[in-house]
Amino acid sequence: MDPHALERPSSWVERFLPLIPRRTAGGTLDLACGRGRHVRALRAHGLGVVALDRDPAALAAIADPAVEKVAADLEAGGWPFGERRFDGIVVTNYLHRPLFPALARALNPGGILIYETFARGNERFGRPRNPDHLLKPGELLAAFAQLHVIAYGCGAIGDERPRVVARLCAARAETPVDAAAFALEAG
Repeated sequence: MDPHALERPSSWVERFLPLIPRRTAGGTLDLACGRGRHVRALRAHGLGVVALDRDPAALAAIADPAVEKVAADLEAGGWPFGERRFDGIVVTNYLHRPLFPALARALNPGGILIYETFARGNERFGRPRNPDHLLKPGELLAAFAQLHVIAYGCGAIGDERPRVVARLCAARAETPVDAAAFALEAG
């Protein structure tokens, strides 16, 4: 058995993925998906998934034929989806700040962004240590200020691998009524 198949999804992703609407096939993007730990979780919730990673070998490890696989180097080649929009976008352990505006634009109305990556302070636990690869306090909130924040956190977590992360779950709500519905669902 592939040892990567045993990798657990982030508890943050698991907590909020039920909020992602199930409106379109292929409507959820797992950005920088690696070998697909979140792809599997999204598919288990009945979501169509687009898996994007720069490593074709990692994408090849995703065995589900229903998953649309896209090999792209986002840092060298830019946003590969044009005006395509998604009902959900999941990003974990990846930071490329120039993508923030494209991510917000790529959400359908009512779409959910789930983001979790390393933050300042992580250098005391290990990699990444470079401040350019670590979020500053409040940076995710500022980057996605146009979205309705459902939940946010920043700090040390001490599960199986201690680290410092910033986490955001936000929705593209078109009206205050939409935003209120997300707050109730996240309960």
